[in-house]
Amino acid sequence: MTSWVCPPQSCPAVKAERLGVAAVSIDGFECAGHPGEDDIPGLVLIPAADALTVPVIASGGFCDGRGLAAALMLGADGVNMGTRFLCSAEAPVAEAVKRRIVEATELDTDLIFRELRNTARVARNSVSETVVRILADGGTFPDIQQLVSGARGRRVFEDGDLEAGIWSVGLSQGLVRDIAPAGDLVERIVNEAYDVITRVTGLFADSTRV
Repeated sequence: MTSWVCPPQSCPAVKAERLGVAAVSIDGFECAGHPGEDDIPGLVLIPAADALTVPVIASGGFCDGRGLAAALMLGADGVNMGTRFLCSAEAPVAEAVKRRIVEATELDTDLIFRELRNTARVARNSVSETVVRILADGGTFPDIQQLVSGARGRRVFEDGDLEAGIWSVGLSQGLVRDIAPAGDLVERIVNEAYDVITRVTGLFADSTRV
């Protein structure tokens, strides 16, 4: 019996497939940016995509071969890795941003806009903490609008001023250890996934199915 995060007939991903999309990307709560309002992690969301026949791309928390292997085992056809590639040699962002990702842990993010039901996960800094505090104290969007403007975010990525504004990053930053060329990352991640899947498959090779 298949379990669903939402009934198949009302699931947004199923509706999207009916409208003709070629693939669906599913964001778990671990992701950077907007994870939704239900706080459901990828471990639950990805298997729920059994309702779909189009390819499913898993997003949120993926940055290495172990994550890719896990996503494939859960039923995804591939993964999105925004934070990992943000920390690649070719990413067109300031080196200070990349270094911060390497130095940060999975605890160094904030969830902002929760009170507005437009939750976003961003890197923790003085601006994100101020936004969280203002909204928790009953503030509204006009009270924080200037703090979260796109112009401020551009200063982070272009100038490397990590306190200039808010900027998105996922929990997977806690697993990012280096700044590497994108091609090397792809090769490393695929090889690691292959090794993980081969090892796990070997554990069952001589077992009798119950």
